[in-house]
Amino acid sequence: MPPSPSPQRGAVLAMLVTIVLWAYSWIVMKQVLAWAGPFDFAALRYLIGAAVLFAVLLLSRRSLRPPPLGPTILIGLCQTAAFQGLEQWALLDGGAGHVALLAYTMPFWAVLLAWLLLRDKPTPRHWLGLALAAIGLLCIIEPWRPMGSIMSTLLAILGGLAWAAGTVLSKRLFQRHAPDVLGLTAWQMLAGGVALGLFALAMPQRPLVWNWAFVGGLAYSAVLASAAAWWLWSIVLQRLPTTVASVSSLGVPVLGVLLAWWLLQEQPSPLEATGIVFVLLGLLAVSGVRLPRR
Repeated sequence: MPPSPSPQRGAVLAMLVTIVLWAYSWIVMKQVLAWAGPFDFAALRYLIGAAVLFAVLLLSRRSLRPPPLGPTILIGLCQTAAFQGLEQWALLDGGAGHVALLAYTMPFWAVLLAWLLLRDKPTPRHWLGLALAAIGLLCIIEPWRPMGSIMSTLLAILGGLAWAAGTVLSKRLFQRHAPDVLGLTAWQMLAGGVALGLFALAMPQRPLVWNWAFVGGLAYSAVLASAAAWWLWSIVLQRLPTTVASVSSLGVPVLGVLLAWWLLQEQPSPLEATGIVFVLLGLLAVSGVRLPRR
């Protein structure tokens, strides 16, 4: 039985809010590297984010019992530890915009993994949307232009693959066990944050500099871009098909380009503008939105 229209509308609203929170977070993630090592910041971000979510669980008197522990830890290792650690590492040598765009190769990996693991075969409409979005992303990334080091590029793409794995594993967990969304988000974030913390202790990094700019960036990243946004993302994954949810996330790099134009006066080139149009057409195709007829 397909989901009712009301939960779907709620999922679409959750996706829109997530897109806004994540689009701005890439600028913050690049800025904080002036005062912290990538793994120290990532570990702090997700451990604080997990603490916020557990506090919400306590205040709302919801169960603290973890979902099935093995799959939850695996989701945390893929979706939180590997994705965030690799992307934060990639930002050391790569620009925020291009690293974010390479991270959002995630939908293409997610569609293939969902097909293999969930037997969620894309429809012709989904393939059309993916093709349009791929053309658009290619126009925005412009891989023939310098994008930082080859290492940065590979790290960003591997991070997108890790996020795709976490997305598909989350969808499978929802299908098999129907866990509480907030509880799953809190426990997987804690697992990923602990893994990042252990890795940060083992890796030599620049010392932390505690100032108001760093604290502000950490607060935004931990509370809004981590705790709130990942909880909303889990709602999206619970209520929408994997292909629709994954491709919809491409709104993040599109909005990121537009925010850079508005806030940083980085006007998109004609090719970038063309890419934005193609991505939006791909989103319309995947979501099944139809133009009104007379």
